[in-house]
Amino acid sequence: MIRILQSVSNMDRAGLETMLMNYYRHIDRTKVQFDFIVNKPKPGNYDEEIKLMGGRIFLSPGLSPLRYPKYLRFVREIVEKDDRIKIVHAHNEAMGFYALSGAKKAGVKVRIAHAHNTQIIRDYKWPLKMICKRLLPLAATDLWGCGRDAGIYYFGKKRWEERGVTIRNAIETDKFAFNTAVRDEMRKKYDLKGKKVLGHVGRFNLQKNHNRLLEIFVAYQKRNPESVLVLVGEGELESEIREKAEKFGVANKVIFAGLQQNVNEWYQMMDVFLLPSLFEGLPVVGVEAQAAGLPCVFSDRVTDEVALSDQVIRLSLEEGDEKWAEAIEYLILHKKDRKRGETVVKQAGYDIVIEAKRLQNLYLSMSER
Repeated sequence: MIRILQSVSNMDRAGLETMLMNYYRHIDRTKVQFDFIVNKPKPGNYDEEIKLMGGRIFLSPGLSPLRYPKYLRFVREIVEKDDRIKIVHAHNEAMGFYALSGAKKAGVKVRIAHAHNTQIIRDYKWPLKMICKRLLPLAATDLWGCGRDAGIYYFGKKRWEERGVTIRNAIETDKFAFNTAVRDEMRKKYDLKGKKVLGHVGRFNLQKNHNRLLEIFVAYQKRNPESVLVLVGEGELESEIREKAEKFGVANKVIFAGLQQNVNEWYQMMDVFLLPSLFEGLPVVGVEAQAAGLPCVFSDRVTDEVALSDQVIRLSLEEGDEKWAEAIEYLILHKKDRKRGETVVKQAGYDIVIEAKRLQNLYLSMSER
């Protein structure tokens, strides 16, 4: 058995973390086992499941430039204590440079930088992140990405075309397949009979653009007052969005669902899925929504690679809210059989059973270097 040291922020219920857990659950763990470097002391939603599956969690010294030497020693100590660790796989975007540099110093022969996004948020760490982004391909031996656009953004077009490998954000397609009984049960539970339900799954942060999402819903409300917006997730901007819903007079029309373990069932209650993100790599939620047979309206900042079905409309964020409301109404009026969704996503190559086997074989062959 070989062990893969995955470097993440922490294992909360979010996009890339959910993707990792999908793969972790479906690989043969007698051949390939995962361990995790986490950079936040906050416990992750998936921590207990990881431990039950035989994974270990190592808390790093943190991603401060002042702690960089300590971080390198931290990675070296992990690797030196277990010669089964053959690969370090970093998912921290630009800051993955820390883990990969530590792995390089420790003599790990296979070091994977994995791109999951197409932009870096301009926060107080932005200058440091941009430096690390430039150095990232030099610390890595292998360049992976969730899709073309993310790979090009992080590694450059030439490097991506020469060395890039796409690892799909695959899902359990049967888990998300449309189920009439579950839809009826969920809609009854939340008193949604006769309502048109617009839905979104994502962390309340700048990237997901909840402010615009709420404005689009207000525009659609004028067309259909019997509509409801469902927001699954939590995050630092949630209180701001709640206040805005009150200000717009739609607070009683918005369900703030929080984190949900049965997200697959929440998709069933929806009629349209919205993702007006400011940027995305290849969002797992977009794949899940299409597997549930949902028509989707994405911003054009979301890569076109995620448009797997013929029920996807991509709109510019420059378009007015009315244009978005019109697209939502069009998709509802021209809805198709939602049971097609699972097949569409499988045929597009996002079936986790198949993709986990591919990833497992990649890890095993790379570990022989």
